[in-house]
Amino acid sequence: MNWYLLALKKYAEFSGRSRRKEYWMFVLFNILIAIVLAFVDGLLGFTTQSGVGYLGLVYSLAVLVPGLAVGVRRLHDTGRSGWWLLISLVPLLGAIVLIVFFVMDSDAGDNAYGPNPKQVV
Repeated sequence: MNWYLLALKKYAEFSGRSRRKEYWMFVLFNILIAIVLAFVDGLLGFTTQSGVGYLGLVYSLAVLVPGLAVGVRRLHDTGRSGWWLLISLVPLLGAIVLIVFFVMDSDAGDNAYGPNPKQVV
């Protein structure tokens, strides 16, 4: 939970680096919260005719900027520019490339985006 909160505390911080654990814990908690909110939306009838839940929509909008920020910092950790997030606009292939980048290990030592977060205490 601390990793999720860390990403939220760095709400709109697009500089620096984020470890794999910070990124993937943020993703995991977002998925779990989305599942719970979808259940609550369905239970309370807070869904549109297209099946979109209002609580889930509000939550998605609330974590949009922190999600982009932690993604950019994760790319920085692998030595890539945050602009690589735009490759997700390419159907299927873009998502696969981003997942590969997100699971790669950190650059050893310092890179152009700052010190290695694994070595900073």
